[in-house]
Amino acid sequence: MAGEDDPRSLRNSEIADDVALLGRLGYSQELRRRMSGFSNFAISFSTICILAGGITSLQLGVSAVGGAAAGIVWPLGVALSLIVALCMAQVASAFPTAGGLYHWSSILGGRGWGWATAWFNLGGLVFVTAAVNVGSYTLAVGFFGPAIGIDPANLTVTHQIVGVTLISVSHALLNHFGIRLTTLLTDFSGYLILAVALLLTFAMLLAAPRLEPARLFQFTNQSGPAGGGVWPQSGSLVQMTLLALMWPIYTITGFDASAHTSEETVQAAKNVPKGMLRSVYLSGLFGWVMVSALVLAMPNLAEGAKQGANVFQWLMTAVLPGRAGSLLWIGIVVANYLCGLACMTSTSRMMYAFARDGGLPGSRALKKVSPRWKTPVTAIWTTAALAIASTLYAPAYSTLTAACVIFLYVSYVMPTVVGFFALGRTWTKLGPFSLGARLYKILAVVSLAGVALLVWIGVQPPNEKALSVTIVAAVLLAASWWLGVRRSFRGPPTTSK
Repeated sequence: MAGEDDPRSLRNSEIADDVALLGRLGYSQELRRRMSGFSNFAISFSTICILAGGITSLQLGVSAVGGAAAGIVWPLGVALSLIVALCMAQVASAFPTAGGLYHWSSILGGRGWGWATAWFNLGGLVFVTAAVNVGSYTLAVGFFGPAIGIDPANLTVTHQIVGVTLISVSHALLNHFGIRLTTLLTDFSGYLILAVALLLTFAMLLAAPRLEPARLFQFTNQSGPAGGGVWPQSGSLVQMTLLALMWPIYTITGFDASAHTSEETVQAAKNVPKGMLRSVYLSGLFGWVMVSALVLAMPNLAEGAKQGANVFQWLMTAVLPGRAGSLLWIGIVVANYLCGLACMTSTSRMMYAFARDGGLPGSRALKKVSPRWKTPVTAIWTTAALAIASTLYAPAYSTLTAACVIFLYVSYVMPTVVGFFALGRTWTKLGPFSLGARLYKILAVVSLAGVALLVWIGVQPPNEKALSVTIVAAVLLAASWWLGVRRSFRGPPTTSK
């Protein structure tokens, strides 16, 4: 018989406490709870994946303001993401459920606010899954295409859709067959991202024709043809600096994955906030070093900016053309693929949690959990289908990134806003992680102002489609709620705050 100090006995005791807390929040344990604190961190770290956004969105920064995008704009964007994450962490610690932001908003702000939060969060998660898979496809064909005699420039949007479809289907298959396999892969992804990012950084610095640290602090307007047409021509350096924020902000998204896997995490009230925060500041720090090395290694920064979306491929060819560069490129492609897998996991769990409360069309099917694999299989395959479908509307990578930033960060700040008013009034029970009421409220105001700015940035040309999607989504949500959803949607179970 296992003693009290036996690791298995302690783990079972911790799981029992988690199940009891989940029961007090109104839900029974249906998913398999076996993720450690590291695994919870790893899934957010893998979803953020600096080898994804930091590389595939390199042009969003360099083609806006040149080298300062890495040296100055990147840490500013990461700082905003960390402030948003700090506010989320306090709420996550108090309400550790797979519903995440949707559940928090419902408890603190009411059913309608929670319902709107869920739709924005789900839309953002679908868009980020699609954007990551488009980035994976682009990197894969950029490396493997020339090796087998295919010129990536000759590939069409149809080829992209086929490639994204194959990637998404493979992610769905891996998710379908249990959290154990997915956890092993995302744990591995955490180590892989760190290893490849560090190796890429050192390789770039060693192979650079010359190092000019000053270029990391030089702002140059690279709009229009000077930046390969990534951004329209603009005479305002301030506007281009704000647009460059899309690079770090898009990269540091998806840290809500820790919250969406709360019901599969041991000691969720402690490990979920830790997982979110660690994934943000470690991604931001290692990402800052890596992207600075990319900028410093460019033989000619102006020439690099002219490459537009092909800037990373141009850089690798110019600086690391040999076997070492090929091995690094393979590592980057694999890391991007695993990033998409983590995104699929996060999105499907969010969909399952929302459907569990009747918030989605087809909720009865979407909330089903496989008796054998203990995974929400219908939600997983629906996520794959929606990610593929979103690339049909917005094949432009920058539009997908803008849409996911807007939707995700709006959903991130929505529970924070109602938490500002609820804390100390209707919200009196805090979790193990707490900033304190005063600091939380200060950071909540900063978060709201920052996200408002991000929304403005995200709908600037050439991302007008992101504006259309945002407006249509807001109107449809408001109309749906007042025309009938408010009478039929029960929301999450009523709990003590």
